[in-house]
Amino acid sequence: MEIVFNEPKEFVQTAFEPGKWVLGSEEIGKVVKIQAFWRGFQMRRQFSALLQTRTRKLRFSSAEFKETKSLSICSKQKEVRPAYTYRSGAVYVGEWVGNNREGYGTQTWPDGAKYEGLWKNNRANGNGKFWHNDGDVFIGNWKDEKANGKGMYWHSKGAKYTGDWNNDNQDGYGVEIWPDKSNYEGFYKGGKKHGLGKYFWSDGSCYAGQWVDNKISGFGIYEWLDGRRYTGQWLNNNMHGTGMYTWKDGRKYEGEYRFDKKHGVGKYTWGDGKQYIGGWKNGKQHGEGKYIYPNGAEKAFNWEEGRKVKIEHHVM
Repeated sequence: MEIVFNEPKEFVQTAFEPGKWVLGSEEIGKVVKIQAFWRGFQMRRQFSALLQTRTRKLRFSSAEFKETKSLSICSKQKEVRPAYTYRSGAVYVGEWVGNNREGYGTQTWPDGAKYEGLWKNNRANGNGKFWHNDGDVFIGNWKDEKANGKGMYWHSKGAKYTGDWNNDNQDGYGVEIWPDKSNYEGFYKGGKKHGLGKYFWSDGSCYAGQWVDNKISGFGIYEWLDGRRYTGQWLNNNMHGTGMYTWKDGRKYEGEYRFDKKHGVGKYTWGDGKQYIGGWKNGKQHGEGKYIYPNGAEKAFNWEEGRKVKIEHHVM
């Protein structure tokens, strides 16, 4: 019973080189459960979660847009006029064409928020910088008063995102960095990590592979600082499907997983060359299986959730 694990060709051909990411050594006492906790904890700290409040902050107002459009100014020439104060208290200083903010201008709001940059058709369009009243800053491209194209967002707590935007959402390729130096580099869709991406955690572990809706799902490689490595399939942040798990001391498991546990058929190899090939259930040997010893001898057993039930035969 031989299990062959093949990495998908489309992944191998990418630029990811996780084999270069083993940064050193750490006490071997770290266990999978602790690392799984870190994996889930850190991923819940998505940058997009911080941006959710951004869309609720005071920014461009439809009332201000309508007020400007109601001005009875028909000039076709671009010109700089005195500061205009809206009924909301916001103040615009900059260029105009007729009753449209057009060209370069700055608008400030009573709560301290501020936009400085290009305007077209009475809306922020083009390159501009926006200061939120809580210290967050966005600088980049705007389309109809929404972040579109390339842009950088700094959160007041130290997090930073640089990359592609679409309708105020991270969308396309980007990089996010956290104050604790953990970072993600890869693709986004609708404000969520989606597609191929690399994530480095502050504890030295890293993951390179596929993401779906902010979760590790698909094919990917996860490496721990102490030398452990999992290469295989994932589902919702769990090892799930076929994979290979290796330890620094030479141990290796190749086979099937279900929700982070060995489940199905798999081969476990010890550092001295001894092997177990057979069934697994919820992380324990289960069903038919056999030991293969370094001298070539074999012993077959039946197992029930990690307990030997019956010796089937010996082969010398």
